[in-house]
Amino acid sequence: MDAISRLLKPRSVAVIGASADATKTAGRPVSYLVKHGFKGNVYPVNPKAERIGELRCYPDVASLPTVPDVGIVLLGAERAHLAVRDLTARGCAAAIVLASGYTETGEEGARRQRQLIEAAGSMRLLGPNTIGLVNLTDNIVLSATGALEMEHFPVGTIGVVSQSGGILGALLSRAAARGIGLSKLVSTSNEVDLELADFIDHLVDDEATRVIALYVETVRNPQKFRAAALRAARAGKPIVAFKIGRSEAGALAAVSHTGALAGADRMYDALFRQTGVIRAQAFSDLLDIPAALATGRVLRNNRVAILTSTGGAGTLVSDSLGVSGFETPAPDAETAAALRALQTGNHAALDRNPIDVTLAGLQPDLLRGAIKAVLASPSYDALVVIVGSSGLAMPELMAGAIQDCLPLSDKPVLAYVSPHAPEVGALLTRRGVPAFAAAESCTAALGGMLQASQWQAPSTEAPLQEAAVPVEDFPAGSLDEARAKQLFARFGVPCAREAVVQTAAEAEQAARELGGQVVLKILSGEITHKSDVGGVAVGLTAEQIGARLAEMAAQVEARAGVRPQRFLVQEMVAGGTELILGLHRDALGTAVLLGMGGVTAELFKDTTMRLLPPAGPLSREEALSMARELKTWPLLDGFRGRPKADVDALVDTIVAFSAMAAQLGDRLAEAEINPVFVLPRGQGVRAADGVAVLAR
Repeated sequence: MDAISRLLKPRSVAVIGASADATKTAGRPVSYLVKHGFKGNVYPVNPKAERIGELRCYPDVASLPTVPDVGIVLLGAERAHLAVRDLTARGCAAAIVLASGYTETGEEGARRQRQLIEAAGSMRLLGPNTIGLVNLTDNIVLSATGALEMEHFPVGTIGVVSQSGGILGALLSRAAARGIGLSKLVSTSNEVDLELADFIDHLVDDEATRVIALYVETVRNPQKFRAAALRAARAGKPIVAFKIGRSEAGALAAVSHTGALAGADRMYDALFRQTGVIRAQAFSDLLDIPAALATGRVLRNNRVAILTSTGGAGTLVSDSLGVSGFETPAPDAETAAALRALQTGNHAALDRNPIDVTLAGLQPDLLRGAIKAVLASPSYDALVVIVGSSGLAMPELMAGAIQDCLPLSDKPVLAYVSPHAPEVGALLTRRGVPAFAAAESCTAALGGMLQASQWQAPSTEAPLQEAAVPVEDFPAGSLDEARAKQLFARFGVPCAREAVVQTAAEAEQAARELGGQVVLKILSGEITHKSDVGGVAVGLTAEQIGARLAEMAAQVEARAGVRPQRFLVQEMVAGGTELILGLHRDALGTAVLLGMGGVTAELFKDTTMRLLPPAGPLSREEALSMARELKTWPLLDGFRGRPKADVDALVDTIVAFSAMAAQLGDRLAEAEINPVFVLPRGQGVRAADGVAVLAR
C-alpha cells in the first residue's frame, strides 16, 4: 500500500496537539474520528493530558505503542515542524498539517515552510494550511471542518479535491443537504508535497470514485496535472474543475496582440480542453455537473425532452437549454401517438415539447407512461422531468415512478424542482435522478455530460523535427518585421514577397519588381504596432511610393519621436481571410493562439488556444480543430458563396509555427503573425506581418 493509500485509509492515526475540548479546533479531529466510527487505533498526543474521552493520551510521538499510518499535526506553525520530524523518525507514512502561517504570510512563513519540508524527509505531507481529508467510502474523517458536526453524509461516487480548506467543508455540507453522495474529499491547500495531480492520479484507481471534482486556485505542476487528467479521461472518469481567479489584469502590458488576447485564464481553458477537464463556470456547477455525471448515463447528442406539469417552469428550462445550443424538438409521429394514448381527458398536451402532463404529480402511471415513451423515442437524447407543486403532495410516488423507468434506457434523466422544496430534490437525487432548483443548473449538467461524451483523446503527439532548424544567426531582442518573417519562413511558414529599402528610389525599384500595388511599412524592432503611428500605407504604385515614403518618415517621427531609416515594400495580398497566429507563455506552458486577425483582433477576441504537448509541435488534427472552433470558421468554409479557403495550407502553417515554438523553447519569448492571409483553396497562405522577440 502506497503512502497516499495509507493516508486515505489508515489503520491508525496519531493526533499531535489534541485537545480534550471538542469545541476547539484542536479537539475536533479526535472527536470526529470517534463520532463517525473510525475502526482503527486513535492515539492522541498531548503531554498535559492523560486521557481524552475513552482514549489514552501520550506525551509525545516517541511514546506511541505502534507506528501510526497518519499523523494529524494540530500545533502552530512555529512548532509543527517538530511534530513532523518526530513522525518521520517513527516511520509514519504521511502527516496532515493544519497550521497556517506559511508561504501565504510572507518571507517568514516561507522559511517555516522550508523548515517543514526538511523535517518531513521522505514522509508525505498534506498541507500545510489544510482542513484535512474525509473518506466517506470507509467512514474515515481526518479533518477539523465544522461540517463534520452533521450526523450523516450520503456516500457516493464523487471524489473532491480542493485547494481551499473552507470550500471542502462547504461542498461536504451542500452535497449532504442535496442528497449527493461523495466518496473522498481532500484539502491540499499550500501543497508543499502532495498536490492536485497526486490525488487525481489516486482517484483514477479508486473503485469507489466515478467522477472527480476540483476546486482550483493554481496548477503548480502543469505537466504532472496534464498527465493525471489525461489518465482520468482515458479511464472514463470525468473531471469537473472550478477555477477561481479569472481576471485578466496585466494582459495589456504584453508587447503583442497575442499577449492581450491570451491571458492566464485562457491558458487554463486550453489546458482543461486538451485534457478532457470540464470547466465549471459557476461554483454551483461544481456539484451540479458531477451529480449528473455520477449516474453513469451517456448523453449522445443535444436533443432534450421536457415533461412538465407547469407551463412556466417548462418554458424556463426550454429557454435555458436553447440559449446553450440544446434542441427541444416536438415528438416524432410515433412518440406523439404513444403519448396521446396516455390521455384520459383533455388535461394534457402530449404532442409538443415541453410535453405537458398536468396531472402527472397526482397520477404516477401517467408520468411513468410518458417517461417510457420519451426514453424509447429516437427523437430524444435526454429527459428533464419538471416537478411542480402538484408533485409535492406525493413526492415518494413521483420519485418512485421516475426511478422505475431508469433501467429502460441509459439516457440521462434529470429533474427540475420548480417550487422551493429542497427535501424533494434530495429525495430524487438519492433515487438516482439528479434534481436541481434552477433551470440553468439542468443546462449546465447536460452541458457537462455532452462535453464528457464528445471528448476524444488527443492523437499521438507529434515528435520534434529530426533535424533542428538553424537559427544561430538571429540576434537576441526584438526582431524587426523582415527578420521575424525570415525566422518564420525557416520553419516553413509562407511569407509575402517583400524587399527592405532605405530610400525613395529603392522603394520605387522594389515596387516595380513586385508588380501591381504594394504595401509600404516602416521597419523597426522597437515600434511593434506600426499602424498606430502612421507607419503603414497600402495600395501604392511605383509612381506613388517615393513621395509616400517621405511623408511616412515625417509622420512617424512626429508621433513616435523616432525617424525611421529603413522601410519594407511588400506585395499587396488580397482576397484572403485575415487571421492572427501567435505564441503565449506563462507558468502553465507555451500555447499557440489562432483567431480573427487584422486591426480588429483585440476588439472581437474570436480566438482559440492550444498548449504545446511536452514532446513537440501540435498535430494536424489539433490545428484543424482550432480553425473549426473560431466564429470566423464559416468565412474559411465558403460562407454565402465565398470561395472556400485553403484550410490545408493554414493547418500546415499552424503546425510549422508550433514546431518553431517547440524547438526554440524559452529562447522564443514572443512570436506573432498578424495578419496571416488565408487565400482561396489551392493558393496557400501568406504571413503579411510578424513579431518575434528572442530572449537574451
